[in-house]
Amino acid sequence: MNYFVTGATGFIGKRLIKRLVDQKRKGTIYFLIRESSKDKVPELQKYWGAKKGQCVPLVGDLTKAKLGLKAADVKLLTGNIEHFFHLAAIHDLMADAESQIETNIKGTQNAVDLANAIGAGCFQHVSSIAAAGLYEGIFREDMFDEAENLDHPYFRTKHDSEAIVRRSVKGNWRVYRPAFVVGDSKTGEMDKIDGPYYFFKLIQKMRKMLPAWVPTIGIEGGRINIVPVDFVVNAMDHIAHKTGLDKRAFHLVDPKPYRIGDVLNIFAKAAHAPKMEIRLNAAMFGFIPKGVKKGLMSLTPVRRIVNTVMKDLDLPQDVMGYINWPTRYDCRDTTAALAGSGIECPDLENYAWAVWDYWERHLDPSLFIDRTLSGQVKDKVVLITGGSSGIGLAAAQKIAAAGAVTIICGRDPEKLKEAQDLIKKDGHTVHTYAVDIANMDDCDLFVKKLLSDFGHVDVLINNAGRSIRRGIENSFDRFHDLERTMQLNYFGALRVTYGLLPKMMERRQGHVINISSIGVLTNAPRFSAYVASKGALDSWTRCAASEFADMNIRFTTINMPLVKTPMIAPTKLYNNVPTLTPEQAADMIAQAIIQKPVRIATRLGILGQVMHAVVPKTAQIVMNTSFRMFPDSTSASKDKKASAPTADQIAFTTLLQGIHF
Repeated sequence: MNYFVTGATGFIGKRLIKRLVDQKRKGTIYFLIRESSKDKVPELQKYWGAKKGQCVPLVGDLTKAKLGLKAADVKLLTGNIEHFFHLAAIHDLMADAESQIETNIKGTQNAVDLANAIGAGCFQHVSSIAAAGLYEGIFREDMFDEAENLDHPYFRTKHDSEAIVRRSVKGNWRVYRPAFVVGDSKTGEMDKIDGPYYFFKLIQKMRKMLPAWVPTIGIEGGRINIVPVDFVVNAMDHIAHKTGLDKRAFHLVDPKPYRIGDVLNIFAKAAHAPKMEIRLNAAMFGFIPKGVKKGLMSLTPVRRIVNTVMKDLDLPQDVMGYINWPTRYDCRDTTAALAGSGIECPDLENYAWAVWDYWERHLDPSLFIDRTLSGQVKDKVVLITGGSSGIGLAAAQKIAAAGAVTIICGRDPEKLKEAQDLIKKDGHTVHTYAVDIANMDDCDLFVKKLLSDFGHVDVLINNAGRSIRRGIENSFDRFHDLERTMQLNYFGALRVTYGLLPKMMERRQGHVINISSIGVLTNAPRFSAYVASKGALDSWTRCAASEFADMNIRFTTINMPLVKTPMIAPTKLYNNVPTLTPEQAADMIAQAIIQKPVRIATRLGILGQVMHAVVPKTAQIVMNTSFRMFPDSTSASKDKKASAPTADQIAFTTLLQGIHF
């Protein structure tokens, strides 16, 4: 029993041949290979574990008559092939129409012509459930002409290629219609992102934002039919070798498909991400006429917003059109053909973890982007204000080591020299400038000198800042605290930013990173002066980001949690409170440089912001409790005697261990 296989290098074809070899099917397996892919043959032979001469490559081209085989090869195959498996096709909803027509329709016609010419025993054609189009209702295996809504080229070419098989094959034929094929149910192995994989990035982003126990809002739609590749291959092999099943189609589908909302939650569980407990049914948008939707998309603001959101989530533009999948697939003939074989489609819940794990380790688009700090800053000019100690110094060490032209500034020349010597000791270079960022004239002279020396700044990190921990009731006679905090944290940061932005605009590139505070999100008591200054900077940053969105100038706010730096040293209470190290804070800055997000915040900060938005009174009670529990520092309080921590304070700080994650 000899075989001929097209698409042998593809995801399903490669595994089908391995299945034929593993099942010890007797005979020779001939497979089509392009001239340009001949170098893949040794690797394929190794994967299949085939004996010498068992799997024979024949060079050809799917788009040419009789698949472009040489006359000698056609003669070799004539009268010698019992099973002609045609798998070569484009299985991708997002592929362009021209390539789909060329491969799916013309390629199938060429394959059928060859099968007829060599007198193949049975033409085994791998189609897709897409051949039914977007049929409203249950589509049976014996249905074909009833297909509806075939406007999309993927549906149309799958339907038309199947028609060629039904109409043109002179001998016997069988058609297989797999559902959305995902990775192997045991290993999760997959070779591309398609179908449900498009939503994996959304699930991953949700996991990074929120703990797994937080309920979120998701979408609901039609039933999406998903099958693992090993089920498809095993079912095809079994049905192909069973007698009495010619001239029939077989739905290789899950008999119990899930709704899209359930599918997303199954993968969310596998990813340890929040579940979408509240679901908005996408059908509610179905009443909007296509003309209206098209008209809205012609509006520049709407189009840009939609495109940005879809790009951020790594979702193709067309994918949302298939959320309300209307078709159910009857598979009684397939079930009957597989009866007694032990081959059945596994439940998605039992193998989703393997699919997710493989995607995250091998297919996540983020894996193929240069995520190294060096890849982002090497030979670029990076300025860090307040870089002589603490967070700024730790960031400067990391950035200088990555190959950037690193610049730091600070008020104290001696500390700057110490920082420079420390970085030089590590074998790296840093440029230092003594400047008081709170002094506007100093800022102007500094920017002028900086541009004269380096011409521009690629990345500006506004890190210099002042923090004051003092309750308002102890600040009535210290209005200057508000003024000096605002002067440095807000006016100083913006004075430098305003000086450097024109060059960024001229070069149409730049990145401004503003170090803010978790207190802006949680509205931390005793930090009213500090939080107000950072809140002002946050607000300005959001406005600026909107204005420069089309100029390739990015703005990132880091709502930094408490960091153990000289700035918090006067508050002895912090010796018992969990804090980040400057090195950990520097890692957050590196993350901002690499990923360029709008905001980086801890889960605690996000939770605080959500609480203030959703249950403000509860949030106020929580913050007031902590306010009354912990006193002002001895320097800020009327009581100058430091007291030992109370039981409540110890319990509270113990509860918050690690909460800065």
